[in-house]
Amino acid sequence: MEDGGRKVSKQVKQLDRVIIRFAGDSGDGMQLTGDRFTQESAVFGNDLVTLPNFPAEIRAPQGTLPGVSSFQVHFADHDILTAGDAPDVLVAMNPAALRANLGDLPKGATIIVDTHDFTPRNLTKAGYAENPLEGDSLAEFALHPVDLTGMTVEAVKEFGLSRKDAARAKNMFALGLLSWMYGRPTESTVAFLTKRFAKVADIRDANITAFKAGWNFGETTETFVVSYEIKPAPMSAGVYRNITGNLALSYGLIAAGVRSGLPIFLGSYPITPASDILHELSKHKSFGVTTLQAEDEIAGIGAAIGAAFAGSLGVTTTSGPGLALKSEAIGLAVMTELPLLVIDVQRGGPSTGLPTKTEQADLLQAMFGRNGEAPVPIVAPQSPGDCFDAAVEAARIAITYRTPVLLLSDGYLANGSEPWKLPDVDDLPVIDPAFATDRNHTLDNGDEEFWPYLRDPETLARPWAIPGTPGLEHRIGGLEKGEGHGNISYDPANHDFMVRTRQAKIDGIANSLPPLQVDDPSGQAKVLVLGWGSTYGPIGAGVRRVRKAGYHVAQVHLRHLNPFPKDLGEILARYDKILVPEMNLGQLSMLLRAKYLVDAVGYNHVRGLPLKAAELADAIGELVSQAENVNVNLTVPAQEALS
Repeated sequence: MEDGGRKVSKQVKQLDRVIIRFAGDSGDGMQLTGDRFTQESAVFGNDLVTLPNFPAEIRAPQGTLPGVSSFQVHFADHDILTAGDAPDVLVAMNPAALRANLGDLPKGATIIVDTHDFTPRNLTKAGYAENPLEGDSLAEFALHPVDLTGMTVEAVKEFGLSRKDAARAKNMFALGLLSWMYGRPTESTVAFLTKRFAKVADIRDANITAFKAGWNFGETTETFVVSYEIKPAPMSAGVYRNITGNLALSYGLIAAGVRSGLPIFLGSYPITPASDILHELSKHKSFGVTTLQAEDEIAGIGAAIGAAFAGSLGVTTTSGPGLALKSEAIGLAVMTELPLLVIDVQRGGPSTGLPTKTEQADLLQAMFGRNGEAPVPIVAPQSPGDCFDAAVEAARIAITYRTPVLLLSDGYLANGSEPWKLPDVDDLPVIDPAFATDRNHTLDNGDEEFWPYLRDPETLARPWAIPGTPGLEHRIGGLEKGEGHGNISYDPANHDFMVRTRQAKIDGIANSLPPLQVDDPSGQAKVLVLGWGSTYGPIGAGVRRVRKAGYHVAQVHLRHLNPFPKDLGEILARYDKILVPEMNLGQLSMLLRAKYLVDAVGYNHVRGLPLKAAELADAIGELVSQAENVNVNLTVPAQEALS
């Protein structure tokens, strides 16, 4: 290969995994760049996990730290569980992006930085007194200063765009360069750009040209003399796609509608990070989905409850602040005993909190955040793809037991992505609404009536009668019901009985749950790590590291948080030490201590980011050392262990 008359020798180095972070101003297209690189890796067949991270401000001042947006992708030739603790490669589009992410980089990491915006004004906005690209402040990293913007403008000048519009294609130049460095297939990105900008030929051609120019720059320049190969990961046979948690959850709701034969009604008020579910479901009217963008959170759930009364699967989506507003209506759904799915995509709180950051601090709100004794089942997915199955399971419980169900996702799951194997629809559970069709109570005089609060002897579910069914006229509402007949009752004994009955109905759901899966390969572990929700990946990666270092540790992950699985107490009793990692201050730990009287030790961080697997491994190792009276030394190389 020739470059300026000189021979450029390009090496190809084999790697098993890489973590790349694209970072720039919120207007630099980093989310799009990261998403396209992710799609290329998915097409190639790598296992992958992503972590988008963007500012809450709609448009923070350009070039400032609050305006930095990033997208991290971890891809490998084997099974991985997290988006990675620290990037191996940082692509920084301006000084603020460099400064905001520099602290996350391990020594020796590669930095590719666009030099164009390293002007005195932009350096000052980012908090730099001097240009970090000059001098030795970045000496411990493999630094590659590249004028990405300048080369992009030069590459697309034939299309006659303004300099500002031409410079906007620099993210595609960067994507092309990284696609060359890591052997990513480029056809899918070219097809994507062709479709996305089909109506604006110059913009379409400029982006494609910039993308190809970046790839060619990597191929011909002396700046990068090594490219890398990460082979496809072995996976079971099937059809896969890359999927985010919100998209998987949307598909799960549609599948639940198909398998139950019920129309889906979504009443929702837009709120980050749950809005994508509303956007997606609005596209699927052909599957019997009706979406209502309500004027507020209360209207959204009120409409969903009305739809459930009318015989639909009512759904409402929100985040923590909206869940607080919906609490009274959830109590109404508890009292009326109607199927309802309440999806809480958790974010940092309290109040408006951290709208674009992740957290799992709504567990106690989901468990107890209503007046009176108002028990609600709680289901939590563990990964983006698992949001599909969690949605189907939540619908099964809601329909079978005639109850609202809370599904606790979070921002990490909602926006992150992973390869997902498309399920066979026939393998999904059939959910029978079992609508009431006949009168169910005979009076002393022989007349028959419909009593809306008679109970199924197995599930304690009341009959679900669609309004307008002849002979099944009935009333429901928020006042206490008399046993069986459902008329308004203020009798103290009846209220006590109905409260206990509703609780028993929720407790009985545990009878339908499969045994917990205990991951304890050696059978010799004295320490159990118990988690829920999106901590599954960091816990699994931390456990892997401890095991690779030669120590024993068990892992259990909960999908059902109310009621707990029937065998949880017996499992907890087997272990000397129990560690409960959570992105809150110990909410599950509190519930476990109260119910099972176990000394659950919390591992708690509330940073708006996923837990770090390396730090979690150290915490596990400390408990192992206490339980086994040994000095734990986690000497396995971190990059190997965290895969």
